[in-house]
Amino acid sequence: MLRALDSAVAGLRAHQNKLDVIGHNLANVNTAGYKSQSYLFKEAMYQTSTNSTSGSGSSGGSGGVNAAQYGYGTMMGSIWVDMAASTPTQMGGLTATIDGEGFFLTMPTVSSVATGSEDVKGSNFQYTRVGQFKIDSDGYLVDSNSNNFVYGFRTKGDPLDPKNAIEFEEELQPIRVCLVTSTTTNNIITNTGKFSDSEADGDPALAKSVKIDNEGKVTIGIKVKETLVGEDDAGNPTYTEVEVIKEVVIGQVAIATFQNQEGLTKSGGSYYTASRSDNSGVCEVTAPGAGGASNLITGYVEASNVDMAKEFSELITTQRGFQANSKMITVSDQVLEELVNMKR
Repeated sequence: MLRALDSAVAGLRAHQNKLDVIGHNLANVNTAGYKSQSYLFKEAMYQTSTNSTSGSGSSGGSGGVNAAQYGYGTMMGSIWVDMAASTPTQMGGLTATIDGEGFFLTMPTVSSVATGSEDVKGSNFQYTRVGQFKIDSDGYLVDSNSNNFVYGFRTKGDPLDPKNAIEFEEELQPIRVCLVTSTTTNNIITNTGKFSDSEADGDPALAKSVKIDNEGKVTIGIKVKETLVGEDDAGNPTYTEVEVIKEVVIGQVAIATFQNQEGLTKSGGSYYTASRSDNSGVCEVTAPGAGGASNLITGYVEASNVDMAKEFSELITTQRGFQANSKMITVSDQVLEELVNMKR
């Protein structure tokens, strides 16, 4: 059979794969957090007809010979992911985008994970650039794609106590609205209620408002009773109970950065995964803005970074490449037909 026919078939397959990548990019032009892919070709194997040899010397004799080789078309070299940040799109609500490199950490299960690189990469985390969050019925902060739990650093101690400075736990845990141990009446939480991170301590507090700032701190507003002390006309003390909204910080969303973020594996649904044996390198988990990490832009979600002008130009050149390889198959078929018809 003709080598040209084999090369053309290899070219058709490679160009078809590139068309698949381009089509996938265009299909996700409006998918939040999507990172476009580029398909790169490389030469296929060669058959050497003549090896390269040196000459017999400057005093005379024969000259050197270059190698003569036949190629066998093309094949996939790599599929490269463009991880460049895209334009933030205003969404409002409980949303945030990372202003630079990094990923939000989510997981479909509740766990506690140390922040070491091997601990994080060995866990079941799914990393995403889409910061579209909500509070579920159990009080957990979850993402809107798959309702995965959003991980970060929980607040230490009782956030209702004004004497306590805001400090966070060191381990990664799912962010949850603090639990109330005191009794409630008509959804009014008394100011003696202590908050706890333990699942067995009580029910999630009724969050009147939830927001996130550019440092990833998650703040909720809860209704509490406060006693106002005053005096009547006779100078006697009076006590009046009023309902107020108290804002408390319940945790801080974490972001993960990788030495080689292109080494992450796409798992669909705008998620990436990592393992200890992949090429993503060292993973570092920090709070937004800490240690040189990127801050968050709240109220925004990252748009797709697909460049439609680039994709359509790539589509045209790939279509022409596919057409040229198809023509080569037609020509090869005509040559084979001539060979078969030589003896009539």
